[in-house]
Amino acid sequence: MEGFQREVHTVNGVKIVMYVAGEGQPLLFLHGAGTFHGFEFARKWTRNFRVMLPYHPGFGESDDCPEMGDIHDYVMHYVDLLDALAIEKVNLVGFSLGGFLAARFASEHSHRVIKLALVGPAGLRDRENPMTDVLAVPPDQLPGLLVENFEVLKPYLPTEPDLDFIADRYRESTTVARLIWDRPWDPKLPRQLHRVKMPTLLLWGENDKLIPSQQVNLWKRFIPNADIQLVSGAGHLVLDEKPEAVDAIATFLIRSA
Repeated sequence: MEGFQREVHTVNGVKIVMYVAGEGQPLLFLHGAGTFHGFEFARKWTRNFRVMLPYHPGFGESDDCPEMGDIHDYVMHYVDLLDALAIEKVNLVGFSLGGFLAARFASEHSHRVIKLALVGPAGLRDRENPMTDVLAVPPDQLPGLLVENFEVLKPYLPTEPDLDFIADRYRESTTVARLIWDRPWDPKLPRQLHRVKMPTLLLWGENDKLIPSQQVNLWKRFIPNADIQLVSGAGHLVLDEKPEAVDAIATFLIRSA
């Protein structure tokens, strides 16, 4: 990413790649179940924060680690990464699968989170508004479920068959399957979220076809002091589709508690 510094770190023997830019309080962004659409939206945050964009193990440019078999393993991975970087506290932004991870991190290590933003997070089971089983969706149909405006995704999709693109998607989907094959939610999470005491924002694309925006009500039940923002005209990739969603997170993080 132009303007970002590429860093390589080894955490418990696993090489991970992270892109970093900006000055100010640290902002750690935890990405979702796919990385093909990149992180261009995060550029705005560098005006006010030291933005850190790591690839999880098994995603993007980071190495695989088959021994990491559940979300808690990834929580501990990021505890170790922050320790290695000598960073005590971060503003934590998690999207989709990364939102699940961020919620677990914040509930287990609340003393290390300044503010928390969860963007269309997975992790809770909403029987009335269930999450789409992404592992059952044919790969050629998945992009259409991610956005309201398909033009947003076109620049990131190959126009012709691309074996490298297919291999990368298969690798990431294999990692996702390892994490959520049994269930894409955590039955223990509702009992843990009471520990999320830091200022929290729940942000959703109003027309999310993967994780329905109605799930925000369930999250609000367990994090009653959280702010809510629904973004109209946006699907799951709300940060890619709507600049105002990116701005809303910046405004929330900058705002005095």
